[in-house]
Amino acid sequence: MSSRIELLNAGLLRSDGRRPYELRTIAINFEAQGTADGSVTYSHGLTQVRVSVLGPHEAKPGTRRETFHDRAILNVEVQLAPFGVGERRRRGRGDKRLLELAASIKSTFEPVVQTHLYPRSTIDIFIHVLQLDGGLLPACINASTLALATAGIPLFDFVCAISGGVHGTQPLLDLTTVEENDVPSVVVGVMPRTGRVTLVQMETRLHMDRFEEVFRVACDAGKVLWSEMRDALREQTGDLVDKLEAGPGMVVVKEAEDALD
Repeated sequence: MSSRIELLNAGLLRSDGRRPYELRTIAINFEAQGTADGSVTYSHGLTQVRVSVLGPHEAKPGTRRETFHDRAILNVEVQLAPFGVGERRRRGRGDKRLLELAASIKSTFEPVVQTHLYPRSTIDIFIHVLQLDGGLLPACINASTLALATAGIPLFDFVCAISGGVHGTQPLLDLTTVEENDVPSVVVGVMPRTGRVTLVQMETRLHMDRFEEVFRVACDAGKVLWSEMRDALREQTGDLVDKLEAGPGMVVVKEAEDALD
């Protein structure tokens, strides 16, 4: 169903004021979540997801038959927060759309995670969608990359994903929900250091000539995201190293000073 909102005006400004190739603001928070080995809250525009990674750990008794003797298996679960999604329908764990989303994320990371280092093990990736305004799959993939890295799980490379589409003849990057509902779109996941593509997903028809252009700019945008994600991870790692060198006593004092400020 077409939107009544003007997606791109004569000045090449989109409905939210961005240029066609301009990305939305990214915010990354590595605050620990419960007993997770690695966690991150990732915001991309108004879309926000929280990812927790547990493992690698021994498979549960009822699922040991599903494990492999030479590598670990990835288990991905996605949940939608009812308050953060603009639809009345409540989606449970068995919802077809969520299962498809989890399957796409799993297939994206299977060639990236060095699962051969953890035979007969399971790595759990739990994704909670807190707020949604387009670009859900890219946000889940980018957040999962960071969460896996903070959990200390070896990766062959980062995976950086972004959505793209075409309005008329003009390619667009980083689509909102309104744009996703109105224009042909594609999601591209790239490994920026190696240049390999781990994901190309389309749910609408897109002319081959337009696809080539959107694919090219999406790969370039992946390198921009890589820079942002890498810098955030380096800063987090630097903070952890400083705390380890300072010792537990200094960390407690620093936290108390921060609380007083």
